Amino acid sequence: MSETPSSPVGLHRVLEPSGVLPQAAWKLDARGEIAADEVRIRVERLNLDAASFRQLSVKFGGDGGQVRDEVLRIVAERGKMHNPDTGSGGMLIGTVEAVGPDSPLGLRVGQRVATLVSLTLTPLVITDGLARWDGTSEQVPAEGHAVLFARSIAAVLPDDLPADLSLAVFDVCGAPAMTARVVEEYAANTGRAPHVAVLGAAGKSGALSLAAARASGAGRLTGLVPNPGEAKLLAEAGLADSVVVADATDPVATAEAVSSVGGLADVTVVCVDVPGCEHGAVLATAEGGTVIFFSMATSFPAAALGAEGLAADVRMLIGNGYTPGHAELALRLLRSSAGVRSLFERRLVETRHS
Repeated sequence: MSETPSSPVGLHRVLEPSGVLPQAAWKLDARGEIAADEVRIRVERLNLDAASFRQLSVKFGGDGGQVRDEVLRIVAERGKMHNPDTGSGGMLIGTVEAVGPDSPLGLRVGQRVATLVSLTLTPLVITDGLARWDGTSEQVPAEGHAVLFARSIAAVLPDDLPADLSLAVFDVCGAPAMTARVVEEYAANTGRAPHVAVLGAAGKSGALSLAAARASGAGRLTGLVPNPGEAKLLAEAGLADSVVVADATDPVATAEAVSSVGGLADVTVVCVDVPGCEHGAVLATAEGGTVIFFSMATSFPAAALGAEGLAADVRMLIGNGYTPGHAELALRLLRSSAGVRSLFERRLVETRHS
């Protein structure tokens, strides 16, 4: 046990530059010796966030070996998985290996858990060279250790779900929780059930956001996807009232597609893992409506300046990966919605065979 004074937010782990929080740091101290309020996790699997994995795959032309080498380089150099190009990371699952006597997280040695904080602020060491990962999927079998601070968040893995399915759900559990909150607020403030449009609706966060909106009282659900194959997948899941096909990076096409099936959206949720979707989301949203940007590919200056340039009176929210009860809500939606579960399982099959 380290006797070095610790900070509940991990300031003691920041190596450079000094004076910033771990997420903003360039490099963290990822040593396995823990402070009295820390927890050490034996890593089993990483889940790279979609934007980061896509960027790495594109950068190296789909060469999995080079993607693997780049992830190893980033972790070794920075003491965390923090993609310098996207600014994002992901999360992980593993087994609790050591718990400091002052840790407030309520974890016990031997529990299998998912970390619900980003890898961009989690001290991480990889010891197996990612030998079991071919670099072609977001889920990364790995060996090593990670450290949680007193202000970190983790959830014990449920016994009734496969670990890779739980990891996929926990990776995006902030999106449905925030969507549910906004939909409930809209209905309470206006007395109307909102029209909710989800861009990137056939993805993991998109599917859960649709289900959360439905459960929270949405009046109409529109799912926007980029091609007919994704449209078929979403239609079979039965999560949206209308499925429309458009390139979310094309502002006019996006707005026309959404408005064609129910008028402009009162709430628009952006779950697309490519940049350039900001203006389309704004155009697709009715005056006085809300846009939730739940993608690490979002340019927030582009969103703010684009809305200003369009004279669009819309509220824009940054998707916060943490909302109280978010993990429990996401699991409840997965268990109660056959469409959500089938879509997730389909995505996992694609990942395993990619």
